[in-house]
Amino acid sequence: MRKMNDIKMSNFARTIMERTYSHTIEDRKETWPEIAARVTRNVMQSVGIDMQQNLAQEIYHTIRDRKFIPGGRYLYASGNQYHQVNNCLLLKVHDSREGWSELLYKGSMALMSGAGIGCDYSDIRHDGSLIRKTGGTATGPLSLMQILNECGRGIMQGGNRRSAIWAGLRWNHPDIHRFIRIKDWPPEMYTLKAKDYSFPAILDYTNISVQLNDEFFSAYTDNEHPHHSLAHNVYWAAVEQMLKTGEPGFTVDIGENVGETLRNACGELSSHDTDDICNLGSINLSRIETIEEFKNIINLAIAFLLAGTVYSDVPYNDVDKVRNKNRRLGLGLMGIHEWLLRRSKPYGPDAQLAGWLEAYSNSGCIANKWADKWRLSQPKKTRAIAPTGTTSIIAETTSGIEPIFCIAFKRRYVKGNQHCYQYVIDPCARRLIESGVNPKNIEDAYMLAQDVDRRIAFQAWVQQYVDHCISSTINLPAFGSELNNQSTIRPFGLMLMRYLPQLRGITCYPDGGRAGQPLLPVSYEEALANQGIEIVEESTNACSLRGTGCGD
Repeated sequence: MRKMNDIKMSNFARTIMERTYSHTIEDRKETWPEIAARVTRNVMQSVGIDMQQNLAQEIYHTIRDRKFIPGGRYLYASGNQYHQVNNCLLLKVHDSREGWSELLYKGSMALMSGAGIGCDYSDIRHDGSLIRKTGGTATGPLSLMQILNECGRGIMQGGNRRSAIWAGLRWNHPDIHRFIRIKDWPPEMYTLKAKDYSFPAILDYTNISVQLNDEFFSAYTDNEHPHHSLAHNVYWAAVEQMLKTGEPGFTVDIGENVGETLRNACGELSSHDTDDICNLGSINLSRIETIEEFKNIINLAIAFLLAGTVYSDVPYNDVDKVRNKNRRLGLGLMGIHEWLLRRSKPYGPDAQLAGWLEAYSNSGCIANKWADKWRLSQPKKTRAIAPTGTTSIIAETTSGIEPIFCIAFKRRYVKGNQHCYQYVIDPCARRLIESGVNPKNIEDAYMLAQDVDRRIAFQAWVQQYVDHCISSTINLPAFGSELNNQSTIRPFGLMLMRYLPQLRGITCYPDGGRAGQPLLPVSYEEALANQGIEIVEESTNACSLRGTGCGD
């Protein structure tokens, strides 16, 4: 058996691991094998499996070797006295005083316990509508979104991380146009946020999405539909804002997914039921050599996540009731782009990868087997691809289905009360370069920003193997540039509409769309000369890209 500290990990990955997930043992930080042992031991004992049994040993080895990475909340909460290892809460707010108060209670309890929150506000009456009992007028869903956003500002999620919040509003809600533009901050706000990203702005802790259902697509395509003009107006207003600022995104709940309008903070898990909770972990394709090994790891990962539904604490009792009914799992994938690059394949659909994804799509049957064995309810759905964030840094591979962000970049982050940055060479790119590949020949998100059709087509292709959703941010050139400007809005929107019914959601991020973005591309040579150096910034200028906070 490998020694407990004998795991090769880059200095950057180790720094992130120790800062974010390692517990302190006496006067030192846990190593990765010790984290893997702690997580496996605590989670699996909840279903009667101790570390001496083969199943626990296999799961431990798979985590230790970074072939399966549980979600970040597993990594830092397992073994704690309060161990909420499941992720974000999915909420729906009722249109009443009691409903508003209940949301603020549940949202605060979730954030303080380390969970992100997503909320569907579509049932809230519109701004200015009559409140019959008091004779007053309603302030509408946007005011409640802002109240919850400010709760997130005041609560450091779980005591040590930025709050992750999502807000969704149905496309035909009377306040939809105000919602679409609510994060279109004035230029002065961008200036203030660039100087100090903690400077408050409307919904700056909240990702927002316009919810699309079957009626939307009927109205959009049918000239005789009574809401045809509304559907077009809403769609094109949202697309324009998406290309300019990155928000709103779209969520899509049609066909067999009708009614699943509730989402977690990053949008990869959906539900009909308020108080549902997500439960994430990702298989690292880049470290798996054969499809037979992949199938075995799917089995182990599903067993682990199912045990996690028993082990995890919850912020309030209603969550446990819904979890026991639905028992949703979010088994994801990371390292997909590295898997393609190692086989000299372009970013896009691939016949060999399809065979692996077919095996992945069998996870529901595997989950049912383990649920029956342990006398648990069978999971409603089992697959969701999250934006893996810091867990993919620890795995040293590409995040979710994302391409390499860029070959080399400057990564901003918060350390205590200081804002710092490090130069980073993408670990996947580094391995390819060391094997003799020219850095200029490695596709990354900046290259694919010039071929957005291919990027979205790949997400639509992968979605057919995923029963929940995929959270993926489509990088775009800065608005006003040659490939993203007022004249490209129409072609982009027409292209997106071709794929939208095949997606469960989409988010874009134009370069520079938010002040203080944490990842900035630099030349390979500049990063090579400065790698490993931690630099403290004089001004506070750090933030989280849309999509972070889930799975990491």
